[in-house]
Amino acid sequence: MEKTLIFGHQKPDTDSVTSAIVLSYLKNKLGDNTEPRVLGNINNETAFVLKYFNVKTPKYLNDVRTQIKNVDYVKDCFLNENDSIYKGYKYMKDTKISTIPVISNDEKYIGSVSMKDVASNLISGNIGLLHTSYDNILEALKANEILRFDEEINGNIFATTYRSSTFKEQITIDEDSVLIVGDRHSIIEYAVNNSALIIILTNGVEMKHEHLEIARKNRVNVIQTKYDGLTTANLVVLSNFIKDKVSDDDIISVNENDSLLDVLDMANKKKYNHYPILDNNGKCLGIFRLSTADNNHPKKVILVDHNEKEQSVIGLDEAEIIEIVDHHKIGNIGTSMPINFRNMTVGCTETILYLMYKENKVEIPKDIAGLMMSGIISDTLLLTSPTTTDLDRNALEDVAKIAEIDYKKYGMEMFKAGSSIKGKNISQIIRGDFKNFSIDNQKIGIGQVSTMSAGEIMSRQDEIIAELNNMHNNDEYKVAALFVTDILRNGSYVLFNEDSKEIFENAFEVENIEEAYFLDGLVSRKKQMVPKIMNYLDK
Repeated sequence: MEKTLIFGHQKPDTDSVTSAIVLSYLKNKLGDNTEPRVLGNINNETAFVLKYFNVKTPKYLNDVRTQIKNVDYVKDCFLNENDSIYKGYKYMKDTKISTIPVISNDEKYIGSVSMKDVASNLISGNIGLLHTSYDNILEALKANEILRFDEEINGNIFATTYRSSTFKEQITIDEDSVLIVGDRHSIIEYAVNNSALIIILTNGVEMKHEHLEIARKNRVNVIQTKYDGLTTANLVVLSNFIKDKVSDDDIISVNENDSLLDVLDMANKKKYNHYPILDNNGKCLGIFRLSTADNNHPKKVILVDHNEKEQSVIGLDEAEIIEIVDHHKIGNIGTSMPINFRNMTVGCTETILYLMYKENKVEIPKDIAGLMMSGIISDTLLLTSPTTTDLDRNALEDVAKIAEIDYKKYGMEMFKAGSSIKGKNISQIIRGDFKNFSIDNQKIGIGQVSTMSAGEIMSRQDEIIAELNNMHNNDEYKVAALFVTDILRNGSYVLFNEDSKEIFENAFEVENIEEAYFLDGLVSRKKQMVPKIMNYLDK
């Protein structure tokens, strides 16, 4: 069973990352099969938290588009390079698949063979050459093994259509000769004495004892079939290795990780019906048929700490959202089926998860309690944010006891670790916790940095403003802003693209607002910053 993926928004912060881990633990305890993921690089604060509680960083998730591996493709549908054309024909006939991948002995894809290739071999192929294995001949002719000395048979085919005397006069038999013969014992004697490569006895003919002894002495392979000479001559050609008929011209393979929609778009241009499926190591897994494209299984996902498409993973429209746990406003994500949607007016997603643990009577381990505590501290700014509720306070008190940690002291350490901008460029500072919103098809981008050393960031305000202007001009943001939240002063400095000055004056009711203006008590992006801007733009 494929795992359900649980993840937060594109700019992972402490609440979104820890919530994914905490919810995954709960779900798995309840019998589900889930895995936490992140949609981007974690910030310094979150890295501090995970290291403190010795929890691994979740794997990165690039997208949740439906991939070829999520389709009911024909698995293990291929031929080995040493299989016969006969076997390939039967396989295509039985599966009703007209083009089959061919693999090497180490399962690597080397090309494909089609029913057309088989027909071409019968009509215009060189029917005088045999390059195959002893076993392939047995299979094609439904034959009996009489003498075997060579596993691989590579020679020229001769059939006894002449009188014995004429045959021996005109045909030279040697160790590269493949002889198809009935009860022409003088020709058989001629062939074994000249060390023929292989003798194929037709019509169930048995070789004389003395000829058999000569054949054994001269290492002549011998096979017996009940087919007549004409049938044998036709079928033996089909025992040839299929690898000699492989074509890689215009044959397009797909990777199991390719997007289904991308492959369908390509198939619409190429007009083929079958495509070999490979893994990242070139191993053939089977074949994708256009007729099975609708038999697919979208990835199952659970969203935490967000419910807006712009903030979520690439390909979300193709995934099956089975649950959302969030504490933000209801966004624009739609589903085709009813889902569990837990949305509460609390300061942190972790508070909701705390309640879910209690409701399901699942014990909270110390490390999980530590992650819950960290998320609540981060999102409520140590319970000072206006988004903070009594539920947040009660949850924090409880999980801190379980974790056996002084949450106030720990919170200051956590904020200090997350405040450092050492080694970060301007883009990393702005986009570290940056969320996109839209109103009337206008892009709004709001970044926030919570810090205990605001001066370190504000010393670079000219560079920040220049980058915000670039985002406005090049990325078509109506508003591009960064709020630098000073944890100690309980307020935020605001920096914005120059063309949005009037918006900020009206949204925050500040006459002739300047860059780096300090907004006292403004610390919540969710409850204070975004609503004021959006409400003004919506007028």
